Amino acid sequence: MQFLSYLINGISLGSVYALIALGYTMVYGIAKMLNFAHGDIIMIGGYISFCSMYYLNLPPIVATILAVIVCTVLGIVIERLAYAPLRSAPSLAVLITAIGVSYFLQNSALLIWKAAARSYPPVVTGAVKIFGGKLTVSYVSLLTIAACVVIMIGLTTFVNKSKMGKAMRACSEDKAAAQLMGINVNATISMTFAIGSALAAIAGVLLCSYSPVLQPTTGSMPGIKAFTAAVFGGIGSIPGAFLGGLLLGIIEALAKAYISTQLANSIVFAVLIVVLLVKPAGLLGKTVREKV
Repeated sequence: MQFLSYLINGISLGSVYALIALGYTMVYGIAKMLNFAHGDIIMIGGYISFCSMYYLNLPPIVATILAVIVCTVLGIVIERLAYAPLRSAPSLAVLITAIGVSYFLQNSALLIWKAAARSYPPVVTGAVKIFGGKLTVSYVSLLTIAACVVIMIGLTTFVNKSKMGKAMRACSEDKAAAQLMGINVNATISMTFAIGSALAAIAGVLLCSYSPVLQPTTGSMPGIKAFTAAVFGGIGSIPGAFLGGLLLGIIEALAKAYISTQLANSIVFAVLIVVLLVKPAGLLGKTVREKV
């Protein structure tokens, strides 16, 4: 029964990683860039929802919607100001800019909210007891898993069925050809950043509910782990990001429970290295031949 409890915790944590990884994988799949500022947008989402609930006494759902709106706008502004001018620049220039944006967001949060850790108020409280009270599952865990599944289904449907989703897939295949077909590539990339940032805001609220400590560096390690999850599942693949996030969360939870809390992160990254040695494109990634 204890194993089942650890497994549910792992799936809950993995659902948060999956939400963050979806943002990474969408941006990489379409813009072919790694947005390392993504983890800090999670932190901004956490702070916006915290301030809404703590200072304005707004209900959690309204605070979450407000965080989504702010982070979506922030994602579009970052893309327009920092990344759009670098469309044809070398990938190293874009990578350095992304790291610069990340430090800018962290230090801005440090100036506005100071370094002291805040105790995040729970979005939902209580737990459900199953198997005659032998297993207790918190409502936060259930909410996190349910939110991740719903978002995953919604995002897959959006990408496969909607006009904008088809434009995103066209841009991910060949931007020049998509532009010749009348697709507005810049608007499509901005929409991708908007969706990724909105997912980061939701992930920020769920992450802070799961681990209720909020500070300017809150998004750093989850951001790195989510990037690992995206690579693990196959970067550029939406189902891959979902699968990678869940597996990473389960591995981390079981490693903490049965091996060592200190070594859990090392074990997670060691598993990634082994997977990439066996399957370099990730679990669900496609190996793409370079055009010469």
